[in-house]
This record gives sequence, structure tokens and C-alpha cells, in this order.
Amino acid sequence: MRRRVAVTGMGVKTPAGATVDDAWSAVLAGQSLARRLDVLCDAPVTFGCPVVDFEPRAYFAERVLRRMDRPTMLGLAAARDAVEDAKLELDDVPGCGVFVGTGAGGLFGIVEMVRTLQDAELDIPAHAVPTFMPSSAAAQISLALAVCGPSLTFATACASGATAIGEAASKIRSGSCDVAVAGGVDAVLHPLVLTAFWRLGALSERTDDPERASRPFDESRDGFVMGEGAAFVVLEEWEAAVRRGARIYGEVAGYGSTCDAFHVVAPGPGDVARRCMELALADAGVDPADVTHVNAHGTSTVLNDRTEAVVIRSVVPEGTPVTATKGVTGHMIGAAGAFEAIITLLSGRENLVPPVANHVVGEGVVDVVQGAARRIGTGPAISNSFGFGGLNASLVLVPSVV
Repeated sequence: MRRRVAVTGMGVKTPAGATVDDAWSAVLAGQSLARRLDVLCDAPVTFGCPVVDFEPRAYFAERVLRRMDRPTMLGLAAARDAVEDAKLELDDVPGCGVFVGTGAGGLFGIVEMVRTLQDAELDIPAHAVPTFMPSSAAAQISLALAVCGPSLTFATACASGATAIGEAASKIRSGSCDVAVAGGVDAVLHPLVLTAFWRLGALSERTDDPERASRPFDESRDGFVMGEGAAFVVLEEWEAAVRRGARIYGEVAGYGSTCDAFHVVAPGPGDVARRCMELALADAGVDPADVTHVNAHGTSTVLNDRTEAVVIRSVVPEGTPVTATKGVTGHMIGAAGAFEAIITLLSGRENLVPPVANHVVGEGVVDVVQGAARRIGTGPAISNSFGFGGLNASLVLVPSVV
């Protein structure tokens, strides 16, 4: 019999809040958190969605902070919160692993090193290499939590956080792990990075009205808003979680992963993304008719939203509620899929699907929740993450009844 995978802990550091409760309330309110940022004053796009309610010194000693870049700080803090939320002593769990998704890897550290070179001749600190290793966040989380199982990093662009959760769940099902700390992190609010994405034509250019820039599935969308953040969950083998009396948020019931093999940044026609959703549903043993809602990738770019809407409509019945949290938080890249998985589970537990920020007029393909949260029944839901390179990940999540 295949082992089930329970979600027993959650932790976030996001533009919507530094706690799960605060983030849920902000997403439920459906108001964009984009703002102009002084650090981006030299970039062609001067706004983004930063994490503002985070004090690193509440988590780390000063000497430790000097050895960490911002993504690692955010990721480790969110992972610690998730473990604390799960009320689990990882020292007692030899079969525990760490699974981290990141789209940018150590890019933040590399950019900072370049600035250091410009400001001071060859004054590179001794901790430079550990800072910009793509696996730095996973290594630091394993070290801090004393977790000696697999410590793996997944880089599937915007799907990275969802990939990490899906792969962690697969390890638990197979018996390779009993517990996993899994999620995603990225922090790239830097003029160099935003200029690069702007050159791709991926970013919104509503510099005069940043709060209305991120508008998933709205017909006037013109690109996404860059965000930063981290989101982690604790996954456990279901029966073990029940035996220890854990609070179970829900279950990672299904996981699908595909690649469009079409274009490095543009989405494919949709058939491969559709197959990803279908694989996740088949893996979970869930009928599409039973899906209560879809938390879409919903970047607010013209092509991605159009393609995803068609894909969703081809998989689930007409009228299935569709939401997209990037209208509130912007695009947190590697953290996005993990955060959206958390919101999907909370939506199911609370029987409320959050509205899509700034969505006014859609293209009529899917039923986008707008204006106010919509009440739904309890049941399985899908969280989609579709990244550059045509990298797709879908999770089927089933909430526990509160």
C-alpha cells in the first residue's frame, strides 16, 4: 500500500506577511502589495513586492548573519517556523530530508560580490563561495536543523517550490524518507535582475501605478511584478503523524511534472501542461469533477495566463473557481509554488477561495474569483506552477477537515 503524505507544519516569509496567519489574511483581502523601491531606482522597472515584516536578528546571531545572503536568511527562517509549527523534534527522526526549490540559486550572492568588486578592489569575503552556491539554502537548513538525510536543491525556474514539495512527497511515499522539510525561496529584487527580466518583456511597466500592475487573467495585464520570499512545509508519513497526535493541515495526494520542450521562455501550446495536471490527478486518484478549485500559476503575463486558462478549462469542469495569489504577492519565483500550495490547503480548510487582486475583466475562459473570496465545499484542489523552459509542476492537495 502506498504511504500517504501529511502536511503538519507551515512557515512563510513573504510580501503578504511573515507568518502564515498574516499571509493568509492578506491573500484573502485580495489587495496588491507592490510598491516603489529605492533599491530599484536605477532599473527600468522601479517597483516590486518585498518582504517587509522580517527581522533576521530574531532568528540569527550577528556572526551567523555575516555568512548568509538574503535568500538563505528567508529560507532558513521559514523552514524553522514550519518545524516549530509541526511541533516535531527532528533529532528523533533519522529519516528526515531537506528539499529546497530555487529559481535564482545563488544569484543574489553573486550580484553582491560584483558590487563589492566595484566598490573595493578584490575585497571578497571568505564566506563568498558558500553564499552563492545554489545549494546554500538547503545546506544551511540541514545544518541548522541537524538533518542528516537527503539535502536536495531543485531548480525548475518558477516551478521550483512546487517541484521540491512534489519530490519530497515522492520520497516519503517510497519509504526513502519519513519526514521532509520542503519548500522554495528566492530574493532577487535587484536592478540587474529586473533589467534582465524587463528586456525579456516579462515585467509589467505600470511604473505610475504599481499597486495595479499584477493582474492575473485580467485582459489588461502586461507582465508580472517581481517579488521575493520563502515558504516551507513539513511533510510526514501519514500514519506516523496520526500516531504522534500531529495537527494535519492536509495531504499531498498527487504530483505531476512535465516539460513543454517548446521554447526557453514562451509557454507551449498547452497540451503538455494539461498532461501535467492530468498526471497529478491520476497520481492522486482524483476525478477532475471533484476538484473544488485551482490555484493557478497566474503570472499576469499575456501568453502564460492565456495558455494556462485554456489548459485549466480542458481539465476541470466549467465553473471551477480559479485563483492566483501573484496578484497580491507578485512573483516570488522559486518560492511561488510552495507558497501557493500552502494557500491552496488553507483555502480548502477554510472553504474560501481568495479573490485575484486587480482582476476586473477576464477573457471568459475560466471562472476567476474576483472582488471577494468565494465559499467552496471541502475536497481536493490543484496548485499549478509553470516555469521558464516549459517546466511544469502540478500538485493535488486535499485539506483535512478542521
